[in-house]
Amino acid sequence: MNSYRDALNYIYSFTNFEVTPATQYGSKTFDLTRMERLLAALGDPQSKFQSVHVAGTKGKGSTAAMIEIILRAAGQRTGLYTSPHLHTFRERIRVDGAMISESAVVTGVERIKPTADALPQVTTFEIMTALAFDYFAARGVEFAVLEVGLGGRLDATNVVTPRLSVITSISYDHTAILGKTLTEIAREKAGIIKPGIPVVTSPQQAEALAVIQETAREKVAPLTVISPDFRFQISDFRFQILSKSQTLELQTFDLARTSYNSNFALLTFDLRLVGRHQLVNAATALATISVLREQGIAVLDEAIREGLATVQWPGRFEILEREPLVVVDGAHNADSARQLIETIHSLHPHTPIHLIFGASNDKDIAGMFAELLPHTASLIITRSHNPRAADPAQLVESAQDYHVATSIAPDLSSALRQARERANRTDVICVTGSLFVVAEAREAWFAEHGKAVESD
Repeated sequence: MNSYRDALNYIYSFTNFEVTPATQYGSKTFDLTRMERLLAALGDPQSKFQSVHVAGTKGKGSTAAMIEIILRAAGQRTGLYTSPHLHTFRERIRVDGAMISESAVVTGVERIKPTADALPQVTTFEIMTALAFDYFAARGVEFAVLEVGLGGRLDATNVVTPRLSVITSISYDHTAILGKTLTEIAREKAGIIKPGIPVVTSPQQAEALAVIQETAREKVAPLTVISPDFRFQISDFRFQILSKSQTLELQTFDLARTSYNSNFALLTFDLRLVGRHQLVNAATALATISVLREQGIAVLDEAIREGLATVQWPGRFEILEREPLVVVDGAHNADSARQLIETIHSLHPHTPIHLIFGASNDKDIAGMFAELLPHTASLIITRSHNPRAADPAQLVESAQDYHVATSIAPDLSSALRQARERANRTDVICVTGSLFVVAEAREAWFAEHGKAVESD
């Protein structure tokens, strides 16, 4: 490898399911023995750090970010592995919050290449995952928080034996691969549950929860379930999150903690991420931290307070400007779209929303439109440069039943200009439908304001 660009070209030269969705799903396409052979050649780096493994449809990235920053504030040397990235590949792999360096990517790929070249059907994500695990081990990471890429059971990350498994909210996504029902999808997500390893689950629909409970019983894995009203129990302690207030910058909540001997504590936390769905993610993160405390990991309340108050997760209800309010959010299924609208209405009720929308062609566009368009004053259809991007003309056709003023923009920079021409200073401009669209909107916005975004 002569350069970082050479290393990226090598990584992306393999089968990349972020660009070309899998046509078949099973152990032949997603073969964990490939991953095990790849890691064995590197000295099994995944065995050299502790981990928290996070699966789910919605909220797994935000939840992983919260868990990691709390552990970091508690003094652990942390790794964070997430996907996809917004602007640069380096975002995916972080140690103590810092992105992997370009030189470390080059060095890591050089180590992996001899084995990867000899493995038939190895994938881009498998190489990325091996690179992350090898880097974490080399940098002396004590605790890594690992976000599943796709599903769980056959995901490349599912070679770890974590201290704790986490399953965030499950809904319909990747149905062509993971299954048409919540039961089928939940079975794939629950595939990360390991024998005897505790598992925490976010509030789930009954169908999905039944699968998680069944899998946990079969694996004798202690299960913590967070209820829809943010209650959960860890050992002799009962917890509940109580929302207090919310602004554009943060939301404040109380954590009530009660023990069987009637000891009671009410702790107040600020959360940098807004929206009720982020309280769900916070509850999941706090339940995770509580289980780790039970396992002897020292995490003071002050570390939780510091982590939640400073966590950032770009592209998820991120506010770029105020007048008009410009929001970017990577909602990519119907449930996420509904949560997005609920969050906008909670902060700006009865305010016209000018929607900039683009999506991948394998997503539930009809479901997203059903949640978004009844609340939309105008619609601008666009597309990202990702090969999976849906044809704008087809999106316009799908939107016709809603009788919303609709236009097409060739790119995100043009879409933002169109939206500003339509919006009053008190209106909302919202960019959504895909993280790829959000990434290009951020790049366009920062370019307009003379700010550079590090990108590949």
